[in-house]
Amino acid sequence: MNSYRHLQGHTYVTPFTAHTRISDVILGSASALLITSRFGIPLGFGDQSIGQVCQEHGVDVKTLLLLLNSSIIDGYEPTPELIASVHLDSLLKYLINSHSYFLDFRLPLIRQRLLSAMSNCPQDLMYVIRRFFDEYAEEVRKHMNYEDRVVFPYARKLMAGERDSNYNIGIFIKRHDQIELKITELKNLLIKYYTAPTGYEMTAVLNDIFAVEVDLAGHNYIEDTIFTPFIEYLESQQA
Repeated sequence: MNSYRHLQGHTYVTPFTAHTRISDVILGSASALLITSRFGIPLGFGDQSIGQVCQEHGVDVKTLLLLLNSSIIDGYEPTPELIASVHLDSLLKYLINSHSYFLDFRLPLIRQRLLSAMSNCPQDLMYVIRRFFDEYAEEVRKHMNYEDRVVFPYARKLMAGERDSNYNIGIFIKRHDQIELKITELKNLLIKYYTAPTGYEMTAVLNDIFAVEVDLAGHNYIEDTIFTPFIEYLESQQA
């Protein structure tokens, strides 16, 4: 079981198919809800299958199933054939929407709730924690902006048959750090050293931090396990 699935604590063993009811998947996994929403699939599924929902919303069913199964099913490892079947536009839509979710919604909301929870703590402590969080958020922004500006356009050109002699996916792999690790440090900082009076508000913020840690790990896992091998496959086709 990969470390991301270990963080989630999932025990699913049977891969989902195009005939699986999407509501059943989401009721059993919060991660599935995040994945489908980033493909632009709205709620209100009724009893529709994954295949039906994909057809209705213009999402490639093989790509969605690959992300769901790779992220949720214990012991599931995508084969080279499955990776080669990825629809790049669908995968990039997912990744770009994931970036927007973290940068424009999730991290700003956690910052807002964190500052509110610390409203009665000493100013010097608030300053240290706020600075730590802001530096982390800036690292995530730089990481994701690099992918949006450099890596994803490179992938699109490669898919169109245009090979850039000055870039390859190996460059991305070397600099692809684990962006969830520093938020783990923030969690540890608050749990071990935050001595100001706490209540439900700080507990709720910590719960948010636990959740985003898992979500960021899942984001990295999909890039490392599906996106990067797919780009390596495209490069091999043009070698």
